[in-house]
Amino acid sequence: MNITVNGQSVHVYTGGKRHDAETLRSAIAAGQPVVLFLHGAELDHSCWLLQSRWFGHHGVIALAPDLPGHGKSGGEPLGSIEDLADWAHAFLDALGVKAADIVGHSMGSLIALEFIARYPGRARRAVLVGTAIPMPVARLLLDAARDDEPKAADMINAWSYGYGQTGGSPMPGMWLLGMNKRLMARQPKGTFHRDLAACNAYARTIDELAAIAVPTLFISGSQDRMTSPKVAGAMREKIPGARQVLIEGGGHALLAEYPDAVLDALRAFLTV
Repeated sequence: MNITVNGQSVHVYTGGKRHDAETLRSAIAAGQPVVLFLHGAELDHSCWLLQSRWFGHHGVIALAPDLPGHGKSGGEPLGSIEDLADWAHAFLDALGVKAADIVGHSMGSLIALEFIARYPGRARRAVLVGTAIPMPVARLLLDAARDDEPKAADMINAWSYGYGQTGGSPMPGMWLLGMNKRLMARQPKGTFHRDLAACNAYARTIDELAAIAVPTLFISGSQDRMTSPKVAGAMREKIPGARQVLIEGGGHALLAEYPDAVLDALRAFLTV
């Protein structure tokens, strides 16, 4: 499904449920709950296929958009996490969503975090998967994302999975590293660097999280080498009532490595 946000076409995956924009707006107006899934850098909606399909087939409107300049969405990639949080707000406005559960992975987790800090009344609950603030990006990776995207993709693949992971997928016949490289290669040139630069520049501090009143869950991989679970734990301690689920053996690419464990954590938190 496609809708228009800020004058640009946005592709939205709805968990395998057939919707057009008008029937979707009607269901939202009738009070059906909404979960917004926000993908990470150089990715698109497809990283949320399992989780969005489960929610979409269990009484929830699942919305997994391709962010601007990603996947099948038009426009240019936005240059900051703050702009992306404002875009998420405009996206919900375009569909008439008054409040939603906000779920984000990696860069998407920063967007979700900034969203709940800026627009607390628009979020019912938040789930931050593979998150940390700050989220620094090594200069070597930033330069590769600008100058040699295949090299940058190889570096991301080397760092994204738990120790000892050889690329085996929980989905029969699939190869994690190959899937991720193909997904990253689908994004328009220049997207990789802009996404990573936005993560690197994000400046909200851990101490500022004490003002957040939205119920929040952190999902972390115990072997995440890109966003430390210890940092996520420190963030959790700042947000009143926040919880953390640690997926043993998981790296940063939890949606690919441990999709069922991520879904279990989402179900336990968002369906109570």
